[in-house]
Amino acid sequence: MAMTPSELVQDVCPKIAAHGWAYYFVPETVARGEQLGLDVFGFYFLGRGGVLGDVEWPVVHSAFGYFNPDVVRDSWNAGRDKVAPRDAGRAYIECCHGLGRRRLADVDGLEAFCKAAEQVNDAAEVPGLSLYAAISAEPLATDPPARAMQLVAVLRELRGSAHLLAVVASGLGAREAHYLHRPDFWGMFGWSDSDIPEVTDHHRSRLEAAEVLTDSLVLPAYSVLDAEGAEALVSGINAIADVLTA
Repeated sequence: MAMTPSELVQDVCPKIAAHGWAYYFVPETVARGEQLGLDVFGFYFLGRGGVLGDVEWPVVHSAFGYFNPDVVRDSWNAGRDKVAPRDAGRAYIECCHGLGRRRLADVDGLEAFCKAAEQVNDAAEVPGLSLYAAISAEPLATDPPARAMQLVAVLRELRGSAHLLAVVASGLGAREAHYLHRPDFWGMFGWSDSDIPEVTDHHRSRLEAAEVLTDSLVLPAYSVLDAEGAEALVSGINAIADVLTA
């Protein structure tokens, strides 16, 4: 029995979220950043955010959402003094391509996966989703392994940007949402124990509402797939996930 679009979203989006960032901190990406004069976190901020262009740091903070703004400001400004943001952004995407070529070359069904993922990407609405709009505007690699990895990264930003929008629309602060969802990453995002917010059942219910709203925001894009396309997307992301976690 074919999946409904809602079932498809619930199946593939967590896997896309888990693996779309697989290239961020691998040794090859770290080495590329060092060639540009950037440490690992400097390359993360300038690389991931560089698709937004040569903007001021509050724009990046708005698009990233969950980081301590002081960390975004310091990392962005320090990196921007060394490398043009668009250059860093394209270098980061090249690192994404590189991971795909190194790890996904033997994965079956990549062309069908790419076709399905591109249909979702092409159907997605971009208003209000700044980071997704920026990365999805970048040209896709032509070879299937690199293209597939790039599309996983792009679709990760689709749901991530939609989720940030849904958090705000649900009346929940990004800081509270981040602490509830990823308390183990609190310090990694630049926050200290003194920054921990008081959270209640009200905040938890708002986060649940934001998750539901997020799925509804991305649902139209995934709904364009027919049964064959949905199967290609599912089998493709499962195969990619198996390789990247091996």
